[in-house]
Amino acid sequence: MTETTPQSPIVSLFLAHMVTDIYMPVITAILPLLISTYGFSYFLAGLLVTSYNLTSSVTQPFFGWVSDRYGRQLNISVSLLISAVFIALMGVVTSYPLLILCAGLAAIGHACFHPNALSIVSRLAEGGNRGRITSFFVVGGNLGYAIGPLLAGALVVSFGLNGLVLLIFPAVFMAAGLKKMLPSGLASFPVKVKEPEAAGKKPFSRAIAVLFAASTLRAWAIFSAIAFFPPLLITRGYDIFTANLLVTLMLLCGVAGQVAGGVISDSHGRKEFVIAGLSLSIPAFAVFLFSSGLLSVIALMVFGFFLWSSFAVTVAMSHELMPTRVGLTSGLMIGVSIGAGGVGVAFSGYLADQYSLTTALGTVPVLILLAALFILFLEYPWKSLNRLLRA
Repeated sequence: MTETTPQSPIVSLFLAHMVTDIYMPVITAILPLLISTYGFSYFLAGLLVTSYNLTSSVTQPFFGWVSDRYGRQLNISVSLLISAVFIALMGVVTSYPLLILCAGLAAIGHACFHPNALSIVSRLAEGGNRGRITSFFVVGGNLGYAIGPLLAGALVVSFGLNGLVLLIFPAVFMAAGLKKMLPSGLASFPVKVKEPEAAGKKPFSRAIAVLFAASTLRAWAIFSAIAFFPPLLITRGYDIFTANLLVTLMLLCGVAGQVAGGVISDSHGRKEFVIAGLSLSIPAFAVFLFSSGLLSVIALMVFGFFLWSSFAVTVAMSHELMPTRVGLTSGLMIGVSIGAGGVGVAFSGYLADQYSLTTALGTVPVLILLAALFILFLEYPWKSLNRLLRA
């Protein structure tokens, strides 16, 4: 961070993102208990997850657009509390229609939070530290997503489904903390920001479409890896716990990659870094797929580091391409692209059913390569390359 950038707002937004994303995976974590307690079918149980994910993904750009267009947004503390309250209520509500309603309303809180919080992040960031600050904020959500199932699992094991009510407290404490840590008014309404040099004179709507396509392909590759790596590892002789542990370690390496990516992209260029990160993940994937033992495990960690490293960087790029539409672009990059990428996993699963698991995983490097090609032709300035040309 630079000397002119206040640290406490960035730290508070990191913590707020961590807390709000705690609630995102809770429904998935409690599905077995909902099925055994209420006798729901797998379809009805899965529909709760779909309701949450679909509502959150689709509505994020809308809330971002309202923020950009009219300067109206829900205070991020209120967004956080909405998510917490309705996830907590799923521990005491017994009617299935009410459970669906709670899932949808919790998703609304989640959808409001991200574009609004990222608009604050964008205002606090500067050209020289945007990647670092954006990655710091995004990593907070990664940690929250990892904590959520553990916390929800501990509560329902100790107190049953009613224990979910206790999940309200992290949000309450965080909301109170935001009042002290965020400057007055910063969390409520956006202000007009100065367009950075990378953005030019007009919004690059075509460039955003290309960046969105690349992000969707990368999300498809990421979710395919998360979904199908454990079954592959089990076929290699690992037990289910160890297989999932290795995938968790891969995700943690991805968190480290995002932090490194934000810092490196600030100094060496975002376009260069995204292409390098995506490209380097492909040989790491190949080594993992066609080797065994320790070498395969190391390659898996390297793959996670490089593939995830560009996530926050592409969010920062979207802010620079359309600085007056930060809310909308945040909703597209954080919400819709991830949701669309998740849908693509169903096609990968179809390939696994029709052919083999290896065939399905074979789509991963293809998706990554296509994403890198989209970035290559993206209307976004080179940094390191321009330095070399000038030199």
